[in-house]
Amino acid sequence: MTKPYAAPPKLPAASLEKAQTLVEALPFMRRYAGATFVIKYGGNAMGDDSLTESFARDVVLLKQVGINPVVVHGGGPQIGAMLERLQIKSEFVDGLRVTDRNTVDVVEMVLSGNINKQIVSAIQSVGGKAVGVSGKDGGLISARKLQRTKRDPDSNIERILDLGFVGEPAAVNPEILEAFEDSDFIPVIAPIGVGPRGESYNINADTAAGAIAAALNATRFFLLTDVAGVLDKEKALIQELPLARARELMTDGTISGGMIPKLETCISAVEQGVEGAVIMDGRVPHAVLLEVFTEGGIGTLIRA
Repeated sequence: MTKPYAAPPKLPAASLEKAQTLVEALPFMRRYAGATFVIKYGGNAMGDDSLTESFARDVVLLKQVGINPVVVHGGGPQIGAMLERLQIKSEFVDGLRVTDRNTVDVVEMVLSGNINKQIVSAIQSVGGKAVGVSGKDGGLISARKLQRTKRDPDSNIERILDLGFVGEPAAVNPEILEAFEDSDFIPVIAPIGVGPRGESYNINADTAAGAIAAALNATRFFLLTDVAGVLDKEKALIQELPLARARELMTDGTISGGMIPKLETCISAVEQGVEGAVIMDGRVPHAVLLEVFTEGGIGTLIRA
């Protein structure tokens, strides 16, 4: 006797959409299995608890599917707030904080202490395992004093700016980070470098992250910022940007202001072997997952 056909249960549309999303993400998961992603995290997203949780979940999921995420964080606003509390005046030259001995101690305390451990805690609170390190740990980032010059508009003479303990990466030793690749731990890095005499240097987080991505031969370098990505003259997002075209857009003025150093950092990383660098809006919930696991992504991909 034939049993009557029973129609399958009708599932909620939201459940079907989630299943379809996972199916669509599968080819990307396969493609990036075993890859290293370096993610620079900071800006407005860092100060928003819901976005911090969203970011932490993204990073944990990446680790869970076989990708090796490395997080490098900034903390300019938090440093400024702490200096104000301690009544230490800050001076800026061409957008860079002049960092004397007292200031660099505060910078290191905020970056390697408070902020770093907050991010570690956020990752662990959503089920991941994280370890906070400074660029000084294990000789990860060897730094040199950042050299900048400024031309006097009256005399037209260039003078060297003394920014104190502001540095740039001289070398990156990835050995300490490679030790995490086959573990369950996600490294979270504060951008403090160590000088030749053991002194601490405050390094721009974008620059530190780009240098670390190059040293690790990362498949992707994600630079999370507060804009959608690189925009054309009509303010539309450019989804993909070869190196030659990126240089043209800087030369003709399409790209200007604060986007120039970010783009230069990405170009440098790609030139040193990173497969692709992405400038994207970190304020978008689950921004990293949307960039990695969807066709086209949400930011600007810079590639060779």
